[in-house]
Amino acid sequence: MPVSHIPDVLQTPALWRLAHCIRQHRQPWHQAEEVPDLERFEQELHDHVMALERDVLADELSRYDATADEVTVDGIAYHRSLESTETYLSAAGPVTVTRHLYRPAGRGTKSICPLELRAGIVGGLWTPSAARQGAFVMAHLTPREGAALFTELGGMAPSASTLDRLPKVLAARWEAKRDAWEEVLRTDETGPEEAAVLAVSLDGVMTPLTEEGPDAEPKPAEAKPVDAEPSTCAPAASRYYREAGCGTVTLYDAEGTRLSTVRYGRMPEYKKATLCRQLEAECQSILARRPDLKVVKLADGAEENWRFLDHLALGLSAPDLVRVAQVSMVDCYHAAAHLQQACDGIWGAGSVHSQAEFARLRTLLKEDDQGSDTVIERLRYRARRMRGRKREQLEKALTYFRNQRSRMRYAQYQQENLPIGSGVVEAACKTLVTQRLKRAGMRWRMEGGQAILTLRGVMQSARWQRAWSLLRDDFRKPVCMFTADGPEVLDPAA
Repeated sequence: MPVSHIPDVLQTPALWRLAHCIRQHRQPWHQAEEVPDLERFEQELHDHVMALERDVLADELSRYDATADEVTVDGIAYHRSLESTETYLSAAGPVTVTRHLYRPAGRGTKSICPLELRAGIVGGLWTPSAARQGAFVMAHLTPREGAALFTELGGMAPSASTLDRLPKVLAARWEAKRDAWEEVLRTDETGPEEAAVLAVSLDGVMTPLTEEGPDAEPKPAEAKPVDAEPSTCAPAASRYYREAGCGTVTLYDAEGTRLSTVRYGRMPEYKKATLCRQLEAECQSILARRPDLKVVKLADGAEENWRFLDHLALGLSAPDLVRVAQVSMVDCYHAAAHLQQACDGIWGAGSVHSQAEFARLRTLLKEDDQGSDTVIERLRYRARRMRGRKREQLEKALTYFRNQRSRMRYAQYQQENLPIGSGVVEAACKTLVTQRLKRAGMRWRMEGGQAILTLRGVMQSARWQRAWSLLRDDFRKPVCMFTADGPEVLDPAA
């Protein structure tokens, strides 16, 4: 009688089919009849390996089940009610196992599944590894594109609607513990030692919503594209635009080289309240470790942005606060855009004279110590000689430069190797929001959009690995099983 050293869990039909597949594909080489099709072999091999992985995973998953008459979770006693089979979605595909359900005393109570609690099943469907992959894909692609990608890769093949629900399940957990978890992420970071400058920026980008708000701005109806997402899209007539907030906290070295950036994105909210709290907490956490950093507040000229930045609480003691150098500056490129409009209004849009004068004044604005004063004097001189609507437009430009004069010392800023452009936060607006939430035909509900922004934010801030650990562990709970020998705690980490 032959002795097998293969574990019982591997002695499944899937293993024998895998071995048979390998033997079958070796025959053409021995017979020298034709060159085998490598792509076909790769696909068949992958399918068999995935089948074996599902069998092994099903055996492992069944070990998380509890079979006692009574279990306790979070101090609540549950009694065994029934046994049934359930199919879960793993990275290798669907896995079916037998599990037990338990119910607390009382009518209309909800059953629990110890297997799901101990294993950390996400949303009652996803294994942890599958959920992580699904969340990563959904942060970058639409549900239909994600479903097509998984089909192409092989292994699991979730539907578009299943993928669409996953970020919302994860975001609900994240939002419930957001403040505490973000503090954990900050505490785990030490930051680069060569950092010399901390720059904080705030901006916004108009986002299409299905919900009308107090500051909603209706847009003309557009034709719905073929690949529009059914779960996030609504009739074009009900589309409204409101400003989603984006914020960044960036560290630079003494030479002005960007070292790292933390990015936050929030769906439209009154005065960007949550986003402002996140940025403030981020700055306070960094400065608690490095009070020697110079703080740069950088944004466009929007009053709402400076209402927050001018009153940014750094969380430092009075002696440290005195030592911290703080600089407030308006993005140089926004200032240049206002200057361009003023020159076009004076000498005509696109005219040679306008282009030449704009180039001269822009250079003075950036490189001369009195650049902003020179620009104001030049525009004021021209405004005196103009009348009507052109003068009104020029007066608006003058008001802008007068209000922002103290934030336009660009020559000094450049000598100190400080960033003078808000390109980092504008890039965040594009990569966090525009590239994912503003594709053709998309309209978003608040919870769906925030789910995507949360995932993209931690990924673009190099925090995905640690953020996922927090999420994954939140779906796992210890289960205390009562046996004849007494209570036994079933540790989900075991």
